Amino acid sequence: MEMQQNRPVPRRILASLLSSVAAGVVPRTGAPYIAIGRDEEIAAILADLEHISEGGAAMRFLIGRYGSGKSFLMQLVRGYALERDFLTADADLTPERRLYGTSGSGVATYRELMKNLASKAAPDGGALPRIIARWIGSLQEQIGGDGANADALRSAVSATLRDVEFMVGGFDFARVIAAYYRAYLAGEDEAMSACLCWLRGEFASKTEARRALGFSVSVIIDDENWYDFIKLWAVLARKIGYRGLVVFVDECVNLYKITHRVSRENNYEKILSMFNDALQGKAEGLLLVLGGTPQFLEDPRRGLFSYEALRSRLCDSRFADAEFKNLIGPVIRLRRLSDDELLALIVRVTALYAQHYRWEPRITQAEQLRFLALCLSRAGADSMMTPREILRDYMTVLNILMQNEDADFERIVSRVTAESAMAEQDLQSAETVREKRDFSPEDIIL
Repeated sequence: MEMQQNRPVPRRILASLLSSVAAGVVPRTGAPYIAIGRDEEIAAILADLEHISEGGAAMRFLIGRYGSGKSFLMQLVRGYALERDFLTADADLTPERRLYGTSGSGVATYRELMKNLASKAAPDGGALPRIIARWIGSLQEQIGGDGANADALRSAVSATLRDVEFMVGGFDFARVIAAYYRAYLAGEDEAMSACLCWLRGEFASKTEARRALGFSVSVIIDDENWYDFIKLWAVLARKIGYRGLVVFVDECVNLYKITHRVSRENNYEKILSMFNDALQGKAEGLLLVLGGTPQFLEDPRRGLFSYEALRSRLCDSRFADAEFKNLIGPVIRLRRLSDDELLALIVRVTALYAQHYRWEPRITQAEQLRFLALCLSRAGADSMMTPREILRDYMTVLNILMQNEDADFERIVSRVTAESAMAEQDLQSAETVREKRDFSPEDIIL
């Protein structure tokens, strides 16, 4: 990672990276260039990758406040997984995308995952056709090149798919994959498209699927069974030469926001099913990473802890304490970056900004230290300030300095400094008044 941080960043990636940072959005590409801290959390998840590459399964909950770096860490791990030849799929939950739901809200999550399915050769998503094409190409090479015997190739495909046929939904899954392989060899684009539509869960009924595919299927991917097909993809990934499948589900706080109790608990039941599959060996080659806020996890009325089966599995042991780290358990709580790490982040963003705009930022190291001190001087900033807030403010300072030649750092931050001083003075005055009030009868004026 150090080599990647020191070498020049491609301009296309750099432009997207800085735009994302300035807007407070997690960059989809280029995350390693501004990765500071989180080494222990990354190491823990990379250990999970090694575990699933051997046929195991795991599930992680990344818990942190808005802007604390959950989504950033997911994108970082996603890049590492792709480099190590895993397949990845990611989706953000919304009111229209849930883990369990009716009227298509469950399968909508599956469709988003399939849309964002990525491989090393297709890191931006939409990798499904390339994945199958790579598999067929590798089989042809093993059997004897492009002139491979059709019967031998068919036998190799059948042998690969045989193990998934006995899983839930596996028979139709294998059948559609085989149909896609035949259409691919024959160059039948319409048949390939129909198979991809079924694999992406885009058919609303079995009748519609039969009409498009040209043969009957006993199931289609829907709200009830979509997670079974994620497990099938994980198994198939290892069968066709990848090391496993990593699924990232972010913005799980949207499940916490569901007002209907039964609907919310049905979603938590789905999480429980995923958790049990991962830890009981019922899934193969699958890592599930869910991101959410502390409220999503800990709220006793609406969070995961309101569901007793999950609370008993995910709550901290009575021997756990905030001063001790424990990254082996399923829950990873993101700590606040240290002041040194935040300063290093500011310095690195400054260097990237200079590279992109070919401009030497008019800000000294002492002024960077003062900026950070000013950010951390706000009430509660020691525990509540997030990298997102600091970077957004800092990018604003850099933008002003670059676009206004008469502006300097002192002039830009003077108003914020004055406001902070006034706020501190008001707080001290309030404390003084509170100390003087002892509510004795003599002081009470009726």
